[in-house]
Amino acid sequence: MDEEYDAIVLGTGLKECILSGMLSVSGKKVLHIDRNKYYGGESASITPLEELFSKFGSTLPDEVTFGRGRDWNVDLIPKFLMANGSLVKLLIHTGVTRYLEFKSVEGSYVFKGGKISKVPVDQKEALASDLMGLFEKRRFRNFLVYIQEFSEADPKTWKDINPQSATTAQLYDKFGLDPNTKDFTGHALALYRDDEYINDLAIHTIRRIKLYSDSLARYGKSPYLYPMYGLGELPQSFARLSAIYGGTYMLDKPVDEIVIENGKVVGVRSGTEIARCKQVYCDPSYVQDRVKKLNQVIRCICLMDHPIPNTKDALSCQIIIPQKQVNRKSDIYVSLVSYTHQVSAKGWFIAMVSTTVETDNPELEIKPGLDLLGSYKKKFVTVSDYYEPTDLGTESQIFISTSYDATTHFETVCTDVVNLFKRGTGEDFDFSKIKLEEEAS
Repeated sequence: MDEEYDAIVLGTGLKECILSGMLSVSGKKVLHIDRNKYYGGESASITPLEELFSKFGSTLPDEVTFGRGRDWNVDLIPKFLMANGSLVKLLIHTGVTRYLEFKSVEGSYVFKGGKISKVPVDQKEALASDLMGLFEKRRFRNFLVYIQEFSEADPKTWKDINPQSATTAQLYDKFGLDPNTKDFTGHALALYRDDEYINDLAIHTIRRIKLYSDSLARYGKSPYLYPMYGLGELPQSFARLSAIYGGTYMLDKPVDEIVIENGKVVGVRSGTEIARCKQVYCDPSYVQDRVKKLNQVIRCICLMDHPIPNTKDALSCQIIIPQKQVNRKSDIYVSLVSYTHQVSAKGWFIAMVSTTVETDNPELEIKPGLDLLGSYKKKFVTVSDYYEPTDLGTESQIFISTSYDATTHFETVCTDVVNLFKRGTGEDFDFSKIKLEEEAS
């Protein structure tokens, strides 16, 4: 450890492992340390099942009921990958896909008016959707045609609205969309977490909807992918990538001090050893004095022996409950994976319900999501703090990731990683140069 490195990365959460891989591929000498004995940090995957029960202080599971414990691999913070999104492009760019196998998620749904409906993303689905009346279907169909034909490089496709200056509200009004249509469009297609986006530029919403549509077009069932054997494979795959390019890993290594001289990081101390460096990248748990708590996130893991009702028996899916449907300020997210992803025993399903905490009774806040699941055999609830760094890190050269939010997709994770990479290296990561050639199973 008593060497000098270009960068030291603290924590093996997914964000830190992605950064470690990107930095190593870029030619940096990287040391990656975690105080834990396992990869993944807050976003770790737990196996066998007995370890999950033990973690939450529950009586160990009965093998007759739950099957073999080693057949389970439960993600503490499950998230889906957009098939055409930033993380998939990053996986392909860095070559990490050689270590992973993905499977399409079977369905994408939205909760409206007390029931679950499929998210319509093309003209045919818009006309068949039960989310809208006849005339609204036609207006929404025209809106989707506009989105599909829209090109930022060709102002002729903008029609008579400039998305670079007009707001999303003005875009919606142009097509006469009613409040309910705006609601599921913004939250289930554009994947915004609240309604603040409505007064933002329309171009941002258009890009998000096109990402959803392009991702769906790749595999057809939904825009989402999920790795076989769970998300725990992702940080380990980036760790392998970093090691191939000379990165050094140390698990179960205490971090006693981040050494700073003249306001700038110069190393990391563990016991009597000091590894010197030019930069440090880390998760919030390593620098409590340099982060601020913004809110909390509640997550509930449910073990089930059946699919979610009213999803056409989908073996995997996402359901978004837009905030207005349940009189909240933030959405509720439901995700489901199953034995088909090799994350549970045969015939079993793992559901996650999550949201941003708004009251003193977080469990009551996720009840609308839990009610959609039907029955479940076991549930595990966590409430975790959401932190952001208090500064950009450019002066101290300590670059801190944000905590994981309540969303069930990875786009916000990748946005944070790309921002950290730019702040630390001064370089943009250009996703437009990456061709998507990998296929999911």
